[in-house]
Amino acid sequence: MLITKTFHDIPTKLDANGRPIRIFVISPVVQNYPQAKFPGVVVFSEIYQVTGPVERFAGQIASQGYVVACPSVYHEFEGPEALPYDVEGTDRGNKYKIEKEVAAYDEDAALSIDLLSSLPNCNGRIAATGMCLGGHLAFRAAFDPRVKASVCFFGTDIHSATLGKGKQDDSLIRVRKGDMTGKGELVMIFGKQDTHVPREGRDLIRKTLDDANVTVSFIEVQAQHAFVRDEQSKGRWDAALTRSLFGFMMEVFERTVGRDFGPKVEDNTPLQHVC
Repeated sequence: MLITKTFHDIPTKLDANGRPIRIFVISPVVQNYPQAKFPGVVVFSEIYQVTGPVERFAGQIASQGYVVACPSVYHEFEGPEALPYDVEGTDRGNKYKIEKEVAAYDEDAALSIDLLSSLPNCNGRIAATGMCLGGHLAFRAAFDPRVKASVCFFGTDIHSATLGKGKQDDSLIRVRKGDMTGKGELVMIFGKQDTHVPREGRDLIRKTLDDANVTVSFIEVQAQHAFVRDEQSKGRWDAALTRSLFGFMMEVFERTVGRDFGPKVEDNTPLQHVC
């Protein structure tokens, strides 16, 4: 499918500077069907905002038949422009990451979902994904009952609870409280060589989700941090592995928001232990 790109500047309540959040929207276009409706996906960016790699990742999702919203998460500190993939841009992104209130991250997510739900070409069925910081934000988006699936690449800082000003992050606390139980489907994807989320951190996340009976798939692959970022500044991009996991993600989206199966009916029949 062909795609188009636009943006919406949305007022926020928690930005003390009164700056709106810019949410980029990438939409599929089907010739001769101007009233076509599609499911929506929020794509949360890394600490560099909506860069070229993030936009291309979002564009690939949109071309599969999804309206995609990409929020500029540092609107309290910067304009909507992407930060560079260099030392200065990395330092700025990491600084903002722990200066922003966790509640403000959640407001950005809610505004992105609200926007998608209001668009005439979106049918209101919403999923989420993101990489690095965005993986953590997609994780938190899974607390929202409107989000039927979240695919989280890397999930930075979930294990350490260090996201946001004053280390307010309560992501795993909320999981333990049951805030994610019975909600949508969750997918966690990590590189086993990711120094940002070591084995102990991955084990903690997996155990917390399993203990809370969250519907989750947990995937660990032989890769480094941010291996889906399609640029070579840090030598981590694995195009073949990214293609494989992109296909897995699209299967989850197609099954959860791409089709309408009607009301959910729980089947608690015990599984038979047969060969």
